[in-house]
Amino acid sequence: MSKENNPQIQIADQIMGAEYTNAMQVMHNKEEFQMAFLNIIAQSGRVVSKVVTTPGHMKRILTALRENMEKYEQQFGTIDESQAPAQFGFEERK
Repeated sequence: MSKENNPQIQIADQIMGAEYTNAMQVMHNKEEFQMAFLNIIAQSGRVVSKVVTTPGHMKRILTALRENMEKYEQQFGTIDESQAPAQFGFEERK
């Protein structure tokens, strides 16, 4: 692959670390998918990241996740799905 086809990726200062997430909300309209990743503990939680992408890119993300899940399970064994958190909603801050 030529250097022209291999972009140099930089990580923005505000995302150098990682955030733990154990829930996700997905919304969509005709033009985009919106994913809110949450960290829920007991009766409270917070949004730790939001991602917005096009339907075409979302399909590529799903393919990559599926392929990686298959590779993971081939190497480490079948994963049992975690229990979903209780129903939750967003609260507006005042």
